[in-house]
Amino acid sequence: MRSDKVRLNCGITIPTVGFGTYSDQNDRKTTEKAIHMSLKMGYRHFDTAKIYGSEPALGNALNKAFNNGVVDREDVFVTSKLWSADHHDPVSALKTTLQNLGMEYVDMYLMHWPVKLKPWACNPVPNEEDYEKLDLEATWAAMEKCFELGLCGGIGVSNFSSKKIEHLSDFASVTPAINQVEMHPMWRQKKLRKVCADYNIHVSAYSPLGGPGNAWGSTAVVEHPVIQSIAVKHNATPAQVALKWGLMKGSSVIVKSFNKERMKENKAAVDLKLDGEDLRMIDNLEEWKIMRGDFLCNDTTSPYRNIQQLWDGEI
Repeated sequence: MRSDKVRLNCGITIPTVGFGTYSDQNDRKTTEKAIHMSLKMGYRHFDTAKIYGSEPALGNALNKAFNNGVVDREDVFVTSKLWSADHHDPVSALKTTLQNLGMEYVDMYLMHWPVKLKPWACNPVPNEEDYEKLDLEATWAAMEKCFELGLCGGIGVSNFSSKKIEHLSDFASVTPAINQVEMHPMWRQKKLRKVCADYNIHVSAYSPLGGPGNAWGSTAVVEHPVIQSIAVKHNATPAQVALKWGLMKGSSVIVKSFNKERMKENKAAVDLKLDGEDLRMIDNLEEWKIMRGDFLCNDTTSPYRNIQQLWDGEI
């Protein structure tokens, strides 16, 4: 099976099909087993985050693979993310992530959300008293320091709107290499993809299938009649159609399944061929953002009173 990669603006390459390690249950043994299986199937791009709690499992599984000669460290791409409570000291946060992973560097370090929380806030859904004012310029300068110190191969952002990308670009010395956002056939991110392309920022798609299996996710994408009809036409699965659409838009896709057959199915999406009519049908689908971020909005302490402010009207 061919190994597709994209070169990023920081000079490194990223495999276009990534393996997500977020799990509601976050069972360490199950996660490690899935990572071992994924390596055998050819996955070389792994996505984690401090708030996922999966850094130790990912690090343990990968280090076993390195030590057993299954794969070399330089052939694996690891992404982790700065949690919102760590904006006061991203360098220390990344060093903690590296300890969790048992690694000397990550390939990519992303700012998880454009939100700053108090240092003790450790819940994925913040409490009203947890918020602080975000100084994006200060946080980004510290992210650049992580890059300068060689703690990561590149830096980027996640959940940034077009407007926030443009604002960051006003003062950034190092342009973000990646913007990881929700993207799938029912949330196509046309405007954001164009803005990111203007700045040579790679768009990486999380929930490229709409997040089925997650508490907040939906099966609407893979169950959509248009996606299903395209799948039947090509003797493929709806998941493969959705993933191939994202790949054809130039994005990498972060897929999360610990099921062996679905892991194989997702990896095989690179070999599917969609035609112009398929793409036109997908471009005409109704749009629906699934991860809306309501949990980061409130009327008192959050910088965002509502999701329109969080996404700058791009929802």
